[in-house]
Amino acid sequence: MQSSTPLVVVTRAVPGAFHVPGARVRVLGKGLPTRERVLLGIRGATAIATMFTDVVDNEFLDAAGPSLKVVAHYAQGHDTIDLAACARRGVQVSVTPDVVTQSTADMAWALLLAVARRVVEADAYARSDRYPRAGQLSMQDFLGMDLAGKTLLIVGAGRIGHGVAMRSLAWGMRVLYVARSRHPEFENAPFRASKVPLLRGLALADIVSVHTPLTPATKHLINASAIGAMKQDAILINTARGPVIDEAALARALRAGKLGGAGLDVFEHEPRVHPLLRRSRRVVLSPHIGSAAKESRERQTAMVAASIAAVLRGEPAPNAIVPLGRPRRRI
Repeated sequence: MQSSTPLVVVTRAVPGAFHVPGARVRVLGKGLPTRERVLLGIRGATAIATMFTDVVDNEFLDAAGPSLKVVAHYAQGHDTIDLAACARRGVQVSVTPDVVTQSTADMAWALLLAVARRVVEADAYARSDRYPRAGQLSMQDFLGMDLAGKTLLIVGAGRIGHGVAMRSLAWGMRVLYVARSRHPEFENAPFRASKVPLLRGLALADIVSVHTPLTPATKHLINASAIGAMKQDAILINTARGPVIDEAALARALRAGKLGGAGLDVFEHEPRVHPLLRRSRRVVLSPHIGSAAKESRERQTAMVAASIAAVLRGEPAPNAIVPLGRPRRRI
């Protein structure tokens, strides 16, 4: 006999305690389960906590079955979720906005500082036998970029972009931003930033930090033409979504000596990384850990569990992208 207790499936082990009152919680594993394992594990679920790597499409929803009421997404972006399919089935979708803002903004700056001052390259050298053999460095070794007073272009003026801009105040940077609409929080004090077209901003910027969501319009937004518009020694940072940048075009540009470097936390064909980027000394790579701060991830866990608990009580999910029981004609 099938249990009447709601089943909550968490597709990956998460930090913090995942507890939903009155529900059974099933965690599918610590590692990255196969698609087949996920589809099998979500059968009969009332609620599913998904990760940014989970593709929620018709196949996924069919596997869960008609008992599914909510997909609580463990991320701010939702480009892997078919919102229209969820809406048609009356499945709510919630996300975790803002909780990852500060940790991701920190990561963008970690990458920026590492690229600008060649930290990873210098670390490898300091650990090697070459350092004691060669002796003290000359005044021309490991030259990087001074960041004070430089121009920072924020591509995508959302919460994380704002957080990155806030951190630039300590360096006295000039801030520009690219967005579809005006953002007073950028244009007012303390930034007094200017909204600029993408190509103009790229031509003016010393540092370009990408924070736009992935949509059909933003895929390969930073393509060969865009990279060609950038300064010869500019630095490109991406902590948003990999396909926003044409990875092959970036790899070719770096191999040709264009740009001062790049810092990438996300990749176009994640988890695969373009081989030229892996071999380049002017690229700092991290495996999509922008929000991987303990406090942020534990707050995400609490938000996802709270969203599911609300739905099981018959309430709307907080931070819903697809709301309660109201199929949309247009997403």
